[in-house]
Amino acid sequence: MEELPKAYTPHEVEDRLYKDWEDKGYFRGSPDPSKKPYSIVIPPPNITGILHMGHALNNTIQDILIRFKRMQGFQTEWMPGTDHAGIATQNVVERKLAKDKVKRQDLGREKFVEEVWKWREEYGSTIIRQLKKLGCSCDWERARFTMDEGLSEAVLEVFTRLYEKGLIYRGNYIINWCPRCQTALSDEESEHRDVEGMLYHIKYPVKGSDKDDFVVVATTRPETMLGDVAIAVNPKDERYKDLKGKTVILPILDRELKIIFDSMVDLEFGTGALKVTPAHDPVDFCLGQRYGLEQINIMNGDATINSAGGEYEGMDRFEAREAILEDLKARGLFIKSEPHRHAVGHCYRCHTMVEPRLSPQWFVKMKPLAEPAIAAVKSQEIKFYPQRWTKVYLDWMENIRDWCISRQIWWGHRIPVYYCKKCQSNEDQKPGVRGQGSENGEGIIVSKTRPEKCPKCGGTDIEQDPDVLDTWFSSWLWPFSTFGWPKDTPELKYFYPTDSLVTAQEIIFFWVARMIMAGLEFRKAIPFKSVYIHGTVRDITGTKMSKSLGNVIDPLDMIEKYGTDALRFSIISITSQGQDVFLAEGKFELGRNFANKLWNASRFILMNMKPEDCRGDLCVLFKAVNLSLPDRWILSRFYSTLGLVTKCLDEFKFNEAVNAIYEFLWHEFCDWYIEISKPHLKETTTQLILYKVLEKSLRMLHPVMPFVTEEIWQKLPRDKDSMAGSIMISRWPHIQKDMISIKVEQEMGKVIDVITAIRNIRSAWDIVPGAQINILVNTHDISDSKLLGDNSEMIKRLARIADMKVGKMSKPKGAAASVIGTLEVYVPLEGLIDLEKERLRLKKEEDRVSGAIKSMEARLGDNNFTSKAPKDVVEKQRVQLIELTLQLEKLRANLKTI
Repeated sequence: MEELPKAYTPHEVEDRLYKDWEDKGYFRGSPDPSKKPYSIVIPPPNITGILHMGHALNNTIQDILIRFKRMQGFQTEWMPGTDHAGIATQNVVERKLAKDKVKRQDLGREKFVEEVWKWREEYGSTIIRQLKKLGCSCDWERARFTMDEGLSEAVLEVFTRLYEKGLIYRGNYIINWCPRCQTALSDEESEHRDVEGMLYHIKYPVKGSDKDDFVVVATTRPETMLGDVAIAVNPKDERYKDLKGKTVILPILDRELKIIFDSMVDLEFGTGALKVTPAHDPVDFCLGQRYGLEQINIMNGDATINSAGGEYEGMDRFEAREAILEDLKARGLFIKSEPHRHAVGHCYRCHTMVEPRLSPQWFVKMKPLAEPAIAAVKSQEIKFYPQRWTKVYLDWMENIRDWCISRQIWWGHRIPVYYCKKCQSNEDQKPGVRGQGSENGEGIIVSKTRPEKCPKCGGTDIEQDPDVLDTWFSSWLWPFSTFGWPKDTPELKYFYPTDSLVTAQEIIFFWVARMIMAGLEFRKAIPFKSVYIHGTVRDITGTKMSKSLGNVIDPLDMIEKYGTDALRFSIISITSQGQDVFLAEGKFELGRNFANKLWNASRFILMNMKPEDCRGDLCVLFKAVNLSLPDRWILSRFYSTLGLVTKCLDEFKFNEAVNAIYEFLWHEFCDWYIEISKPHLKETTTQLILYKVLEKSLRMLHPVMPFVTEEIWQKLPRDKDSMAGSIMISRWPHIQKDMISIKVEQEMGKVIDVITAIRNIRSAWDIVPGAQINILVNTHDISDSKLLGDNSEMIKRLARIADMKVGKMSKPKGAAASVIGTLEVYVPLEGLIDLEKERLRLKKEEDRVSGAIKSMEARLGDNNFTSKAPKDVVEKQRVQLIELTLQLEKLRANLKTI
């Protein structure tokens, strides 16, 4: 039997084992009618991505699930892949070209896209290599990419079907526009954050009145006044009742503006008078449509002012703002500005402030798709974990807006729309001219392949729409497109619907909701049954990790320093269901120490093991032999823990599962049972129980710590339960309910508590470690007396006791005491310590602690301190006062004892 090395060295183990798993095809999942399927699709990381702690948490959870289900006998499939990440990837490649002073426009569309593909071939698999380093047991042979041939076919099929169904349309609407990326963004891609802005009060003169007759408008974006076409007020606003039938003059441009009365206007905001700019504000756009107002777009795609802005043409939007304010002041039309905190959209990729902008775009009508997706969650056909995310999902779905799916970039799925120039009825419907457009415009051809001629007029002057589809338009098809849809493949029939989706809260709307809608629309079945939403990884102070703050912990650095298993175990152990994770590097010592503890215990067992004694049947032994209390206890505790772990994993309570394993293996098995078993190591019964509990515990721990468990398991002698080629394809342990006994666990618990109490007394009174002591245990129940009597030899050995008396008795004078439920443990101190010397020491310590308490009470009673000091400092002082008070009570009790 091969011996384990003295120390566990993760770097000598992990790459070797992972390669062996891959080479032997253990990750592969193929349809097998004899087995029940269990499948997960990975949230595809961007090809621009590198592994961060969020990935580490997300993919560790998925790997735990897939390894757990694989061991339970399911035919598992963890579908991996990457996302083309349109805007993000284009930005990365543009920055790369910029180093050589080259712009994408210099290359042209075709050459630029070639450059992106080259970049993807060189760098796009970085994240995959890192996921392998994390131990992810994905079916890498099936890895997909959102722009590979099969997924591109699915995208074209979906667009065509939705268009033919009337659910995709082209319209001229206010959209979120990123001036940096120069593309439209969906509402979900425009992240709102509070900014400290200004509210500017501007005079709009009433036409035909004297110079003192004007309407004051308050706005946060004075540069957009260049596109004003009206002033709106609420009909209930008494301040403006005299304006009916009048017009005002737009400052600087001197354009005449009508005054409209509409209940949409908020009486409380600003002055109650609203400047209406239909091309640059969603509310104004609605008012413009309602009253047939002109739409004047004043900005270019880079947020500079266009020719509609007169003398401000060419200025950046913020530069124009300052120039306009100066001109207003010069004309006496500026009243004041005041601080105003408000939420402003920012691009989710480059964080540039988004500009609401009128633009012809392609949209998906979402309400018809949302209805069955709402029903699927309300009926609990799909369940969210934690359950609170159900309400978040439903609130969003019940108020869903149409999805803007066109993007003005070059990298991505090109929109399968073609324009026949001959058929186009007006100039603003021509490709490249971003004009009014229409839902059913003339000359629009939707086709999965480029048409040779127009089906209506036979013309051949055809151009494809220059836009690409939103990245999420391919991602929302991920659960079925990855299995071959629109082809009806064996894998699609077998593995779809998938079982669990593990993801972060940020993409519930981007991705989760849309996948549910797509699955129900195109497969007539939900895409997954469970959605587990994990929290955000933050630093130890609760701040979100970011490079700019310098608080990022690199998972690859932690793997290098502590090992993969240590990272996985540590991050899961501190992650409560759905809660944010507060992480510091020191947390990974927990996992490393646990791996070392397991290794050392396994090494000890293997060094003392006879292979022939490990092949017995545990069930036969349990029924045939009168096992000792510790033997029956460790078997009961193992199977109780196994039951709890299995239940927790099924319920997505990963940290509870991990902490139960830790408690059992570290404390109950290693600290207690192995120590108890040492005098009996040569006995067949002890050998068999040590082996069986270790082997089954390794299987129970494997989904969380795959490498160290595999390395130890491979060194164990083989029995009928361990004949598989790898621990990862061995069976999940079967629960032996007849070996679980609450009575046995309670009895052994009492014995352990007595030993622990004696050890604590030794420590508290600084009794020489090697000293053999006498103890007395006062019992009130015959069964307790028998229990302690039957196990007295074990108690004496583990607590280093010379003599132990058990029964009804009073506390001797000068004895230390500990109360354990109905038991009292007494340790006579005479002869063990110098009582007078100890009394003087305790008295001196009592005086010191009393003085510290008085000082702290005075400080906390001082209003100047409690009202002015930081709250955390005051709270810390209060906690210290409680601790000192408890310490004083203990000192006085010890003084009383001697």
